[in-house]
Amino acid sequence: MTVSQAPLIAHVIFRLDVGGLENGLVNLINGLPLDEFRHAIICIDRSTDFANRIRREDVEIVEIRKRPGFDLRALWRLYKTIKRLKPKILHTRNLAALDALLPGIIAGVRYRIHGEHGWDVNDLGGKNRRLQWLRKLHSPLITRYVTVSRHLCEYLANNVGIESERVYTICNGVDVDRFRPKPDRQKTRKVLHSILAEDAMVFGTIGRMQAVKGHIDLVEAFARLVNKNDKYRQHARLVIVGEGPARDAVSEAIARAGIAELCWLPGHRDDVPEIMASLDVYVQPSLAEGISNTILEAMACGLPVIATRVGGNSELVLQDTVGSLVPSSDRGALASVLEEYATDTGKILRQGAAARERAVEMFSFATMADDYARLYRETIGESD
Repeated sequence: MTVSQAPLIAHVIFRLDVGGLENGLVNLINGLPLDEFRHAIICIDRSTDFANRIRREDVEIVEIRKRPGFDLRALWRLYKTIKRLKPKILHTRNLAALDALLPGIIAGVRYRIHGEHGWDVNDLGGKNRRLQWLRKLHSPLITRYVTVSRHLCEYLANNVGIESERVYTICNGVDVDRFRPKPDRQKTRKVLHSILAEDAMVFGTIGRMQAVKGHIDLVEAFARLVNKNDKYRQHARLVIVGEGPARDAVSEAIARAGIAELCWLPGHRDDVPEIMASLDVYVQPSLAEGISNTILEAMACGLPVIATRVGGNSELVLQDTVGSLVPSSDRGALASVLEEYATDTGKILRQGAAARERAVEMFSFATMADDYARLYRETIGESD
């Protein structure tokens, strides 16, 4: 089969921008066999220069630019786009992309896969009955579901009423060659800001700065740590990498806590693997998660992970083996765990090594790509 004859997968997302879902999609497109599948991306909103990470030159990106609320013109553009592309599979992801299912059916797409990657920003616990009903309403339009965690799989079964045989779980994968421990740690640490003392203990988090990511909880917990003992103020440091609507609030929280000289907020960075490998401990203080790509990246870099016990985090972070789990929004508990790592470098080394091993064995990008390729083949092959 030539590339031009390969079945086309049309991936529908809200916006092609920095984010875990989008990162996973780009990695998938880059990693699937070149001659087995072709790809297009339909953005309900629009695309950004994040699209430059796609290494294939044959991926068409379409911007629908839907207006807020019901937008009949956007539905018409979806129909016309899907009709023109003629995809073999329409793969929608998360709530906003459900809009493409009916236009896809009318356009003649036989196979529709829907991915659940995490909660809507306005429904962090997945308890909103209206959104559950919305998912249920679209269920007859979907051939198969794929979730990134067992937690989301159970949600579809128990809260939405989706038959378990229609749901597949494929965890996000991480590029374990790009994200890996660096042999010369001091050289690697030159990418960090001058906040670092020579023997600094660096806690860090990386990702889009939104309220759901819990950055302010981390700032407050770190402030409790460094205010508890002067030795922590001398050596503990906090790195928060990323941009987003919560940046000003996070900066203000840092200023109020009087720890600005101990923190580095560089904004968006293109050298994330180098920064990640320069940390001592990775922290994910989210209020809700599907499956966190950055947790996987941290594990691949040989870092122990402190994460909140939400969503799929506990499926990645084995307690006392590769890291520690804490209740979400519990700043006292988070501060206590930060102190445990600040005083036990042996624990950091042991858990970091175990984290790298687990990432390579269980969550490599190759494993994720193989699982999606199998899902696409099985879906197409059911009736062909």
